[in-house]
Amino acid sequence: MNEDALNTSIRKFLKEVGVTSQREIEKAVRAAAANGTLKGNTPLPARMVLTIESLGLTHEIDGAIKVE
Repeated sequence: MNEDALNTSIRKFLKEVGVTSQREIEKAVRAAAANGTLKGNTPLPARMVLTIESLGLTHEIDGAIKVE
C-alpha cells in the first residue's frame, strides 16, 4: 500500500466533503432565515456521519453550528 497515495486520496475526499457540506449548510440556514423558521441565534445541533461500509467503519461527530 502506498501511504502517500492513500493520504492524498483521503485528503481529497475530506476536502470535497468539507466544501460541499459547508455550501449545503449555508444554503439551508439562508432558506430557514428567509422563511422565518430560523429565529434568534440559538446554536444548531449538528451531526456528521462517515461510513465506509466495506471497512465496517462508522464514525459520528456531534457538534453545534453558531448562528450569530
